[in-house]
Amino acid sequence: MIHTLSKFIFLKILGWKLVGAFPKELKKYILIGAPHTSWKDFPVSVLVRYGWREKLNFIGKASLFKPPFGFIFRRMGGSPIDRTTSSNKVDGIVNVFNNHEEFRLAISPEGTRRKVDKWKTGFYYIAKGANVPIVMFGFDFGRKQIIISKPYHLTEDKEKDFAHFFEFYKDILPAEPKKFNNKNFL
Repeated sequence: MIHTLSKFIFLKILGWKLVGAFPKELKKYILIGAPHTSWKDFPVSVLVRYGWREKLNFIGKASLFKPPFGFIFRRMGGSPIDRTTSSNKVDGIVNVFNNHEEFRLAISPEGTRRKVDKWKTGFYYIAKGANVPIVMFGFDFGRKQIIISKPYHLTEDKEKDFAHFFEFYKDILPAEPKKFNNKNFL
C-alpha cells in the first residue's frame, strides 16, 4: 500500500519522474544525494525510496537506537555507530558495511543544506575502505526529476573520481540554486 501511494504522489500529484534505476543486483553501495539545498529533498527522496521499494540505510549515533524508540530507527534502515570503540567515524561505518550482508548507505556529501565550498570526503573514504561502489542520486527540481546513476567504482585517482561526480551533478538544478556550488567539489 505505501509503495503504491508513494509512487502515485511522486508521479501523479507532484509530477516528478525517475530517471535511471537503483542497482538491484548490488547488496552494498553508497548512495550520495545531491545537491542537498532544501528541506524538500527529504520528502522527495522518501517517496522514491518507498515508491520503488528500495532498501536504503543510514547511520546514526548509538544513543538513537536505545529504548524506547530505537526500534523505529532500526526499522527505517538505521544502524548505530559507536564512535567510542572506533578510531574515527569513517572506520566505524566501514565496520558497519563489513558486518552486514546487505547495506546501502544513503548520505549527503555536502553534509548540510547550506552552501558549502567543498564536499565532505567521508563518503569517498568509506567507499574505498568498504570496497563498495558509489551511486549518485540527483535532486533536479528544475526538471522535476530524480536522476540515478549507474554504480561507479572508485579508481586510485581521487581527482578523477571527483571529476566524474562533478560531471554527473553539473547540470542538475537544485531546489535552491544559490546554495549549490557546482564549480568544484574538492
